Amino acid sequence: MILLVVLGIVAIVLIWFVATYNSLVRSRKRVENAWSQIDVQLKRRHDLIPNLVNAVKGYMKYEQETLQRVMEARAKAVSGGSFEDRMKAEGEISTILGRLFALMENYPDLKANASVNQLLEELTSTENKISYARQFYNDSVMMYNTKLEVFPSNVVAKMFGFKPYPFFELPEEEKEAPKVDLSF
Repeated sequence: MILLVVLGIVAIVLIWFVATYNSLVRSRKRVENAWSQIDVQLKRRHDLIPNLVNAVKGYMKYEQETLQRVMEARAKAVSGGSFEDRMKAEGEISTILGRLFALMENYPDLKANASVNQLLEELTSTENKISYARQFYNDSVMMYNTKLEVFPSNVVAKMFGFKPYPFFELPEEEKEAPKVDLSF
C-alpha cells in the first residue's frame, strides 16, 4: 500500500515536471515566433527604405545628411549582430524615419508625387505592423520571463538552462514627448 502511494506521488511529480517543461518550451517558441513576425515586417521595411530614399533624393537636396543616416541605420540593422544590437538598430531606423517623415512635410512637390505617396503609405502600414508585432513580442517575453522567475517553474527552468529574452524597448529619443509650438 505504501509503495502505491509513493509511486502515485512520484507519478504526479513526474507529470507536473513534464507539463512544466513543456509549458516553458511552448512559451519560448511563442517568443521565437513573435520575433520572426517582427523580422518579416522588418525585412519589408528594409526593402522599402532604399526605394523611398531614391524617390525623395532629388526633391530633398538639403536633407542629404538625413537620407544618409537612414541608409546607414538600415545597413546596420541588415548586417545582423546580436539580438540586442539588431533591436537597437531597428529603434534607430524608427527614430530617423520619423524625422524623415517630418522633413518631407516641408516639400509640397514631394507630397504631391504619387509614387512617393504610395511608398509612404506602404512604409506607414509596415511601421504599424511592426508596432503590433513588437507589442505581441513583448507580451510573449513577459509571459515567458515570468515563468522563468516564479516558483516552482523556475526550478525546472534552471535545471534545463532556460534563459530570459530581452524586451523590445523604444530608444530614448522616441520616449520623449514631441514639442509642439503653436505660436504664429
